[in-house]
Amino acid sequence: MKGMLELEYLGHSAFALRDGEAEVLIDPYLSENPKAPPSAKEVRPSLILVSHAHGDHVGDTVELSNRFDCPVLSTFEVGNVLAEMGAKVIPGHIGGDFEFPFGRVKMFPAVHSSSFDDVHVVGAPCSFLVTMGGHSVFHAGDTALFGDLALIAEETVVEAALLPVGGVYTMGIKDAVRAARLLRAVKMVPMHYNTWEPIAVDEGEMREAVREQPFELVVLRPGERTML
Repeated sequence: MKGMLELEYLGHSAFALRDGEAEVLIDPYLSENPKAPPSAKEVRPSLILVSHAHGDHVGDTVELSNRFDCPVLSTFEVGNVLAEMGAKVIPGHIGGDFEFPFGRVKMFPAVHSSSFDDVHVVGAPCSFLVTMGGHSVFHAGDTALFGDLALIAEETVVEAALLPVGGVYTMGIKDAVRAARLLRAVKMVPMHYNTWEPIAVDEGEMREAVREQPFELVVLRPGERTML
């Protein structure tokens, strides 16, 4: 039975998914994020998901894991480094399917890189399919467009696809639209844009790109929330 799932955008690629007492925090780049809203200080995660080791995605993971005694799920090597830094880590890797009291998380690939300090390569990047409160949300992490995204659509109805649109380091708007189609997403929520000038995106261009597409574009300002 489906309840109401709250999705809050915390800037860059950070999101909080909330269902009752459960809060899943994804890529919590918060304290150093120039676009983080005031509500970023109010997160209370029960689980943290980290898509890869770049600093604008790991962010405050270790501090939040310690403060709230909550586990972190990432790829194996990234998890090992986070554990060495003091985080509470769930061992896992791409392909893993994990059950939680709120639902489940399955790890999928992403086409990108993964490195701490933007130099030391550690592990592989990933994406996450989160099933929570009877709803399915896909967080693509940092990725280029690739055809196997279509396999996720065979597994579930993706109600919200959280997709990078900034280009330069990830896919841009046009490829994100193609990704949403491959995922057969009900809604596309853009991320990883407008944090800095190199990944600035014109919202009008984004809305024009999705015109007449079979999904809804949901543009959230940092701190804004939507319900599924």
